[in-house]
Amino acid sequence: MPPHQPTTIAERLRTQSAELTAAERKLMATLFANYPMAGLVSITEFAREADVSTPSVLRLAKKLGFSGFPAFQEELRAELSAQLQNPIAKHDRWAAEAPEAHVLNRFARAAMENLSGSLKLMDHRSFDAVVALLVDRRKRIHIAGGRITHAIATYLGTHLRMARPQVSVLPATPSHWPQHLLDMDRQDVLVIFDIRRYDARMLDFAASAKERGARIVLITDQWISPIARLAVQTLPLRIEAPSSWDSNILPLFVAEALVGAVVDASWPETQARIRALEALSDSARRAK
Repeated sequence: MPPHQPTTIAERLRTQSAELTAAERKLMATLFANYPMAGLVSITEFAREADVSTPSVLRLAKKLGFSGFPAFQEELRAELSAQLQNPIAKHDRWAAEAPEAHVLNRFARAAMENLSGSLKLMDHRSFDAVVALLVDRRKRIHIAGGRITHAIATYLGTHLRMARPQVSVLPATPSHWPQHLLDMDRQDVLVIFDIRRYDARMLDFAASAKERGARIVLITDQWISPIARLAVQTLPLRIEAPSSWDSNILPLFVAEALVGAVVDASWPETQARIRALEALSDSARRAK
């Protein structure tokens, strides 16, 4: 069995969101706008930023299971440390705690726990809202990923292009990104995969796209990329694995689920597009 995965404060807030008061919801929104840094200031400053009282901050901390605000901040600091963890540190931690089970079993258990945990915390309304953006053929879709997740961005783009027009994937080389920004406006949706250790260049690109009116959709991890404060929708996923590297199984799972939902929601148009594509492919083969 892989090491126990502690529930992040962000996950606790999402789980208990229906039980929060209006003041506590303000605190949650403030924290999510710059997670986890917004919660590492003084209790007075955190309360002032959310426009609530300091007792409201204390009540929220206790509702989440903490003895007080210092314990709440200690957990946020631990999460920040986890965000910044490099592959060597991850390997050493997993190796020290790894059981005697075969690596295949450890990976399988981690993948199942990640899937179960992510589905419990996934807001179906957010997922459906992302699908609605991707289905809207009046919008242009741009997809971006980091050094590792670029492959998933390409995978999503390849499948969406079969289902609808005006889909592009940002190249892996950041120097080419300004060409994609040039024509962005309110008709554009930018889907970004960003998991720890977050890419500062991607954050800058997302900020520039938002300034031009593009809507940002973020697919991230349980520690939440800072791009979340720019996004209209954020889908946080669990990515821990018994390895030096994080797992991309859940980001790929969500990519495939998005494709399936988009195809189902626009099947007549998608069917016609696939038939046209098959006809073009057949013509190309015959011409050889």
